[in-house]
Amino acid sequence: MIYSESLALLRELYGPAAQFREGQYEAIEATLLHRRTLVVQRTGWGKSLVYFICTKLLRKRGIGSTIVVSPLLVLMDNQIEAAESMGLRCDAMNSTTKERRSVIIEQMKRGDLDLVLVTPETLFKEDIQTALPHVRIGLFVIDEAHCISDWGHDFRLEYSRLREVLQILPHSVSVLATTATANDRVVADLERQLGEQTFVSRGSLARDSLWIQILHLEQKAERYAWILENLEKLPGSGIIYCLTQRDCDYLADFLQKYEIPALSYYSRDGKEEKKNREAEEALKQNRIKAIVATIKLGMGYDKGDIAFVIHFQMPANIVSYYQQIGRAGRNIDRAYVFLLYGREDEEILNYFIRTAFPTREETEQIIETIADCEGATRVGLESRLNIRRARIEKALSFLQNDGYVRKDGAKYYLTPKPFVCNEDHYRAVTETRYREMEQMRDLVRTRECCSKYIVRALDDRTACDCGHCSNCLGRPLLPETTSFACREAASSYLNGRLLTIEPRKRWIVSSATEGKRMEYINQPGICLSKYGDPGFGELVKRDKYSHSNRFCDELVGRSTEVLMPLIRKHGITCVTCVPSLRSSIVEDFARRLAASCRLPFLPLLQKKAAAPQKRMENSSHQCANAFQSFFIGEGCDIPDKILLVDDVVDSRWTMTVCGYRLMEQGCREVYPFALADSSRKEA
Repeated sequence: MIYSESLALLRELYGPAAQFREGQYEAIEATLLHRRTLVVQRTGWGKSLVYFICTKLLRKRGIGSTIVVSPLLVLMDNQIEAAESMGLRCDAMNSTTKERRSVIIEQMKRGDLDLVLVTPETLFKEDIQTALPHVRIGLFVIDEAHCISDWGHDFRLEYSRLREVLQILPHSVSVLATTATANDRVVADLERQLGEQTFVSRGSLARDSLWIQILHLEQKAERYAWILENLEKLPGSGIIYCLTQRDCDYLADFLQKYEIPALSYYSRDGKEEKKNREAEEALKQNRIKAIVATIKLGMGYDKGDIAFVIHFQMPANIVSYYQQIGRAGRNIDRAYVFLLYGREDEEILNYFIRTAFPTREETEQIIETIADCEGATRVGLESRLNIRRARIEKALSFLQNDGYVRKDGAKYYLTPKPFVCNEDHYRAVTETRYREMEQMRDLVRTRECCSKYIVRALDDRTACDCGHCSNCLGRPLLPETTSFACREAASSYLNGRLLTIEPRKRWIVSSATEGKRMEYINQPGICLSKYGDPGFGELVKRDKYSHSNRFCDELVGRSTEVLMPLIRKHGITCVTCVPSLRSSIVEDFARRLAASCRLPFLPLLQKKAAAPQKRMENSSHQCANAFQSFFIGEGCDIPDKILLVDDVVDSRWTMTVCGYRLMEQGCREVYPFALADSSRKEA
């Protein structure tokens, strides 16, 4: 009965000759018979079809609605479109549907909707939690289920609370979890969380449509040049993955400058939502050649004819890599996959792995402070603790999620639950992630079939040679070498890109500035490079700690070239610098720069003995430390317009305070200049 009904629905959708793929019907049957079911199948296998058909049959029997927990908005859009094509009445609850949420909740209570997609963050909102006991649920689906497991490549803290839901769901509610990216360790963890006797549908992960090549291009400029040289040679449209938001923006901008239509895509607390939707739609309609994205586009983007995926940097692990290349070649016979591997990749990945979990010291300091204050705001914690804001926010999220801290309005309070640090578990997961990164290192070095290596690393025992990756063919799909013109274009772009030093306009709450108003504000400044980036950023990093204690003449020359238009335009009359008690490298550079710009150098600022600014971890401590450190020497005649020089800028508080001190003493305009920006705010 179940089989004939399911097959009829399949053929209604795909035609009279349609047949289930291997394992599809078995997953449908297990789900409908109230077994907890885990589907681990490759991208494009049809996991969503399983719960669409289950929903259709359950609703036909008068059983409750389906709730699908899904992590990404783009995934929801695609799924609603597919579900509606089967005649299902659907809606979604996420950050874009806040205004309609009460209406959707009422529809759910009345049973008017067959299927509702919801993000985990939204699912745990108070109004939804209050309403759920009054909603008849027939099927509870966790899509991208690997996000539950902190052993997985893309663990999400908000997903972990779904464990609570699984424990309280009535046995009459069917549960289905789906993922394309889970190795043996993650599958075992998911089985444990779903419960005993979970039915597992697990198939071959090989994707015959993918033609893979790995290229060793150490310098970022080499990769820019390779993409410029080869992108238009590739058929159709596709995705270029980058590890950081900054790389997405820069690479998309570079391609646009050479008339290759490309848009960047990433998430930054929902602020990029409109831009992302426009980029998704442009790719969907093939109006752009490539979308340049972070892993936020890694799950669920359903465009069947994506013809290529390029990784600008090495992903963190094989599972993540497999998921991302799985966007390509779903409904076409051949798609190209290129992994560009360079020397900064591991530095970025090590940072992400190292900062994934809060430390014992961070969590204990936060708990002690909340206890001492009998409740504390995030800003209050920043002012009392020398811990980065992002680290405080991460620790608070974990403490809230584990039930040690609760939030009421803007304040955090301790719960009665005794705190136990999960340090051993975090360490074990971190060690696993380092081992998984080692697998990626092995992939970029392997001589065996790339596809076989990837699926075998995912614990797929059916792995075999694909016959058409560059290793199998014994030749590259596209040459690694690039033309002189493309290399010049890449170097010119990377060296010519200047960063803006945005002026800070108000004091942060700190011990030194409480109650003070920022009466004097710097002009927008110029930063020559990103610290460590190819070109000038690399020169700054090399020279800053060299034995010569001197920045090279090339940096002086390029800085002069950049600054002369600013000096002429605004009538800047002198150069000064941020003083240091430990090194003369900045003053030496500023004096040479002043001479090159034909301006006098004046040592106007002085510094008191204080802790190094780089040891200050958050804005509150950086502001206070800088405010207490710098002052103007006695008897200084302060010019009207000053160029303020430093080597590296991060929080901007040093520049802010030094400019403030100069303007306090009569300067009208201060223009900051730094050789490199070392901030990690885009990572």
